[in-house]
Amino acid sequence: MLLERIYDEDLAQASYFIGCQAKGEALVVDARRDIQVYQDLAAKNGMKITAVTETHIHADYLSGTRELAAATGAAIYVSGEGGPDWQYEFEAERLLDQSTITLGNITATALHTPGHTPEHLSFLVTDGAFSDKPGFLLSGDFVFSGDLGRPDLLDEAAGGIDTRFAGAHDLFVSLQEKFLTLPDYVQVYPGHGAGSACGKALGAIPSSTVGYERSFAWWGPYLEANDEAGFVEALLDGQPDAHAYFGRMKRENRQGPAILGERAPLAELATADVATALAADDIGVVDTRPHTQVHQGTVSGALNIPAGTKAASYGAWAVDPETDQRPLVLLAPDSESAMEMWDHLIRVGIDNVAGYVTSFEGLPTYTPQTLDPADLAGFDAAIVLDVRNKSEHTAGHIPGSEQLNAGRVLWHTDQLPADGVIVSYCQSGVRNSVAASALRRAGFDVIELEGSYAGWSSWKQTQDA
Repeated sequence: MLLERIYDEDLAQASYFIGCQAKGEALVVDARRDIQVYQDLAAKNGMKITAVTETHIHADYLSGTRELAAATGAAIYVSGEGGPDWQYEFEAERLLDQSTITLGNITATALHTPGHTPEHLSFLVTDGAFSDKPGFLLSGDFVFSGDLGRPDLLDEAAGGIDTRFAGAHDLFVSLQEKFLTLPDYVQVYPGHGAGSACGKALGAIPSSTVGYERSFAWWGPYLEANDEAGFVEALLDGQPDAHAYFGRMKRENRQGPAILGERAPLAELATADVATALAADDIGVVDTRPHTQVHQGTVSGALNIPAGTKAASYGAWAVDPETDQRPLVLLAPDSESAMEMWDHLIRVGIDNVAGYVTSFEGLPTYTPQTLDPADLAGFDAAIVLDVRNKSEHTAGHIPGSEQLNAGRVLWHTDQLPADGVIVSYCQSGVRNSVAASALRRAGFDVIELEGSYAGWSSWKQTQDA
C-alpha cells in the first residue's frame, strides 16, 4: 500500500493519496482544486486514480473532488449521513457508516463521526496485503494532532443558531463510540495542521496514534471521567475567529464547485490595455508583492495579496467573488509566479483571473498612507481598528482600539464608521495591508499604523523607559 500526505502550507490542509501497487489503482481523499500534484503522484507510481472522496463539506477551501474526477474519470464518493439538510447536491455515490471503498487488497471503511459537522466521515484503512486489521484512520476534521475539530463553525460562518452545543455533544459521542474503540496502534492522519482555523490548538506534527491521543490530548480526562459538561465547556472556550468566506465555501462545496478543466497559462497583458480597463472600472488589480514594497507605491485601487504561504487565505479575506465579479489582473514578477498565485486563489474559489503584468509603469499609482506610532495619540481617527484575532486583542492591544478580524472585516463594514479616517493595525503589518487594501477598494479612508502593534509596542516601551 502507498499512502502519501499532500500538505498545503497556505491553508494548513492535508489531502491523502492511497494506492494499491498490485492493482495500480488509487483513491484521493480531500483533494484541493489545483489537481496536478495528484496526477503527478499517480503517474510517478504507475497508478490510475479510480476513486475520489472527502471527509465532509469543507469550510476553509473549495474541494477538488469534482475537478479531479472530471480529469481522471474516477468515481466520486461523498457522505450520505447528517440528515436532509446536509446532503450534497451533485451526483455521487453516497457513503453511510460502514460503507467501503475497495482498491485491490485495500479497504477504506467510512465511519460516521459527526461533531465538527453533522455529515462528517472518517476513513478507516486496512491494507489487506499486510493485515486483516485496520491500521490507519484518515480523521478529517474530527481528530487532529492534540486537538479536535471545532463544533461552532456552523454558527460562526454558515448561519447556524446555537448548533455548537449539539455539535459538541455529537463530538463527545463520536469519540466514545468510534475513536476510543479503535486499537491504540491505529495511526491517525488528520485533515489539518497548526495554523488552521478549524480548531484552536492543532499540533504541527503530521500524524498521531489513537493511543497517543487517548493518553495525552487535552480531552482525554473528560472522556475518561465521562464528563460531557466539562468537555463541552472546554471545547467551546477560546475558539478562534471564523473567516467570513467560510460560509461561501460551505455553500459551494455542497452545491458542487465549478469544474475548471485544464487551464491555459495566464497571458501577460499590455499595460495600456490594463490602464483602459482600470479607467472603466472593469477589472481589479492584485499586487502580489510584500507589503513593505507596496507601501512604496502600487496601482491605484490595488489589493495587496502577497505571494507566499498564505496567498489563498489572504485572497479570500480581500475578494468576495459573489459580490464583485470583475476579473483580476495580477502584478507578478513572471509567468510562473502568476500561475502559482492563481493556483492558490482557485483553492478558495477566486477563479476569474484575466492575466498578469510584471510592472505598473504606465498605470495609475497610489502610495498607501501610514502613520507613525508616535503620532497616533494626537491623530483624529474615527476608529483605531485592530484586525488581529480576538485572542491577540485580548492578550494586548492599543488602548481604545476595536477588534474586527481581517478575515471578517470586508463582510462587516456596517461595524465601521461611514465617515472619517480608519487607522488600522495587525501584529507586524502583513495582515493589515491585506485588510486595509480591501477596505480602500470598498471606499473607506484607511491609514495603516507603521509597524502595526509590534511597532507601537516598541515605541511605547521607549516612552515608558
